[in-house]
Amino acid sequence: AMMDHSLDAVPKYFYISRSIGRWAKSLPKDRAVWTFLTLLAGAWLIADAEVALNLLSATGDSLIETSGFIVAAALIAAYVKATGADKLIGMVLSSGRQETLVLAAATVGALSPFCSCGVMPLIAILLSAGVPLAPVMAFWLACPVVDPGMMVLTLGVLGPEMAIANALSAIFLGLLGGGAVLLLQRESWLKDVLCPGVVKSGGCSASPQGKIPRGKPLWAFWRQPGKSAAFAGEIGRMGWFLLKWLGLAFLIEAMVIEWVPIEQVASGLSDLGPFAVPAAAAVGVPVYLNGYATVPLVRGLMEVGLQPGAALAFMVAGGVTCIPTIVAVKALVNTPVFLLYLVIAAAGSVSAGFLFSGYMALT
Repeated sequence: AMMDHSLDAVPKYFYISRSIGRWAKSLPKDRAVWTFLTLLAGAWLIADAEVALNLLSATGDSLIETSGFIVAAALIAAYVKATGADKLIGMVLSSGRQETLVLAAATVGALSPFCSCGVMPLIAILLSAGVPLAPVMAFWLACPVVDPGMMVLTLGVLGPEMAIANALSAIFLGLLGGGAVLLLQRESWLKDVLCPGVVKSGGCSASPQGKIPRGKPLWAFWRQPGKSAAFAGEIGRMGWFLLKWLGLAFLIEAMVIEWVPIEQVASGLSDLGPFAVPAAAAVGVPVYLNGYATVPLVRGLMEVGLQPGAALAFMVAGGVTCIPTIVAVKALVNTPVFLLYLVIAAAGSVSAGFLFSGYMALT
């Protein structure tokens, strides 16, 4: 009888042990792991062991709170890769005019329920599937600024004008980012955007003319030899990717909460006059916690004199450049795209703040 040389015929523990071996070999070069350990050791040396343990505990609590998301995201990403649905997604989102796709992506991003962490696997899938960078950047910039739940909370706490302005700012930011990418691509910039550690599935993730491999997805992937092992391997790869980068983000966030006097820094914005808008956008980066926690903080600042435009700039800049978002962006894309993201976030949030200030002055 002929021997079965298919991948599924090989004992599964062989693949598990090989994956563990590769993971262990990658640890000495893993920047996320070493950055995490360095920050924790620095906290131990600068403060004391108790502070370091408290930071580690806060990081662990945050990871536990998002563990359901991490598992679900890893399963979804693995299923999409195993079935070949990433190629279908790439083909659909790469068809049509890029300008139209940018507008749609910015609008969908502003209305989507994804948070800054939850969007990570989706962005990785889109880029690795060959979706052009312009609509991905539009979606990525719009997504963390607002979601339906935060929109309702903002409406109730800060009023309809602020809620509408925040949603429109998210769309504006997405359009600004997508448009900037289109202009740069016409000058032959941004040819390759993914970090080396992010696996590509084909196509050029930055090129608007990238070729997306065609093929019907195999939804019941387990019927094809080798796909089950690939599915299991992708769960481990994406799960570890999310765990290490979110762990680093939550550690940095815990350090900010521990050492930055958030209320004092934010309340100082009320006395800056016309400089409050850019200052609020700058302050929003280190002191922003999350959209839901920031809404009551912004209300308190507005009650003591912070102008609405500065409050909006604080919310928009903080959402799109908060620590988990920044860590996620840097984990997925190379330095030029990362810097472009920061520039668009800064320019867009300040512009949105000034535009809203002008509108409030006229009404």
